[in-house]
Amino acid sequence: MKRRDFLKTTAAGAGLALVGTSLLETGCIDINKRFDAKGLPTVLFGNTGVRIPRIVLGLGSRFCHIVSDSEAIEMLHFALDNGFYYWDTAHTYDNTIALPPGREKPTKLVISEERLGEVVKTRRKEIFLSTKIEARETDEAMKQIELSLKRLQTDRVDMLKIHSVNTIEDINKISKKGNLLDVLMQMKAEKVTRFIGFSCHSDPKVAREMAQRGPFDSMLIAMNHYPPVATRHEIAAKTALDKKMGLLMMKSVRPRETVEGLQTTDLIKYALSLEGPHAIAVGMDSIDVVKSNIEILRNFQTMPPEKMQELTAKLAPFYRHENLPWMQHDYRDGNWNS
Repeated sequence: MKRRDFLKTTAAGAGLALVGTSLLETGCIDINKRFDAKGLPTVLFGNTGVRIPRIVLGLGSRFCHIVSDSEAIEMLHFALDNGFYYWDTAHTYDNTIALPPGREKPTKLVISEERLGEVVKTRRKEIFLSTKIEARETDEAMKQIELSLKRLQTDRVDMLKIHSVNTIEDINKISKKGNLLDVLMQMKAEKVTRFIGFSCHSDPKVAREMAQRGPFDSMLIAMNHYPPVATRHEIAAKTALDKKMGLLMMKSVRPRETVEGLQTTDLIKYALSLEGPHAIAVGMDSIDVVKSNIEILRNFQTMPPEKMQELTAKLAPFYRHENLPWMQHDYRDGNWNS
């Protein structure tokens, strides 16, 4: 399906007016002029040419478990008003994935993309919008892309990722001619997305292999691919950086649930201090959490080596544990994405 027909279908379903390819889409206008970090530190995101804040707004399970729609939408506006313009969501993010600590079982279905759409429809140009598709069959993948655009109330995204690539067998299927990788490349060529990428939670060798299979613009990996297991850093992160891909990291806050005495602010500062990642994706579920992360980023200074060594020692048992939930084959991403 050509972009014109594909987006006409999507726009009609979302009640949008499709006006054609803009100067911004063709690259005649600097994409960075769309975004305002409000003074937050930014970094050039790989080969994209886009500058992004060093903390990305994670909109998985924690966000979906905000009970009040108005509270959630208020948080999104507040985050954008204060410089968090890179929004990370996925087709499958909703409040059925898992119950974050301290949250009650939901009484209604909440879908992340639908909540975002209520803000995207009026502030699209201000947001670097990223979503992920989970389907592997081409027809189903196209349906997911179309539905995601309808939910998000837009005719394009900035980053379209393949969700949770976790085995070599999965990679072989994705990269076979005419399959999912070709779909993403078509979406990029047709301006449905500016950039393409993938996420990987498991073996860093899988992330390396996936990066080598296609012209990806970004990689999203879990922090357990970092020291103290140094070889993981060399395998996954080095490959992305050598290929000039944008490198994002997730799961930086999760160790606090199993290692006593860890502070959330220290874990975020630790993740930001690691060499390699351009930014980290942090799940946010309230304006207070957004405010805390704003302060961390505004006042951020790289952790001293002795503090890094102290935290590395505390984290060692966690990251040596091969049974981390998101490294299992049946894991569903979005579980209080931090």
